[in-house]
Amino acid sequence: MTTAPMFPGYPPSAPAQPAGPPPPPPGPGVQPPFPAPPIEGKGRRIGWGLGIGAGVLLLICGGGVAAVIGLGTAASRALDEQAHKAVSAYLDAVQGQRYDQAYAMVCQQAKDDETAEAFRSRVSALEPISAYQMGSLNTLNLTVPVAATYRNGGTAQLEAYLGQNKDTAALEVCDFGE
Repeated sequence: MTTAPMFPGYPPSAPAQPAGPPPPPPGPGVQPPFPAPPIEGKGRRIGWGLGIGAGVLLLICGGGVAAVIGLGTAASRALDEQAHKAVSAYLDAVQGQRYDQAYAMVCQQAKDDETAEAFRSRVSALEPISAYQMGSLNTLNLTVPVAATYRNGGTAQLEAYLGQNKDTAALEVCDFGE
């Protein structure tokens, strides 16, 4: 019979137990497994980024506001010019006693309210205007103020009431008076 060799710890009688508390973690001077991200200047970079982003946003929004203002101004001037053209053509026809031509320039609503003959007799009975000067178009109610000087030397502040032609979208005189 052979006997098993005798070695210390053989036969294993129980699993090996650690000999005490675990070892302490590595101390100072030990290199971490990866470099730490830099932290100096991080707040400054974020501030610069936010500042530049806000500046770009301000430029874009400011450009949009400027474009809208410019478009509104251009449209207002174009409408004012169209109104002056319509009123001046009407007044020139009335001054030249071309009443049929003046009647052709009035809006459809005015034509529906008054015949060409009634228009001719009403306008020819008015004091003739020798000179006039127009003010700016009031876009809320489409009126143009007119400072008129009559042939007898009198003056008056008149208003031209305008309407828009549904077919051509041009402005036309609907009524003229005080």
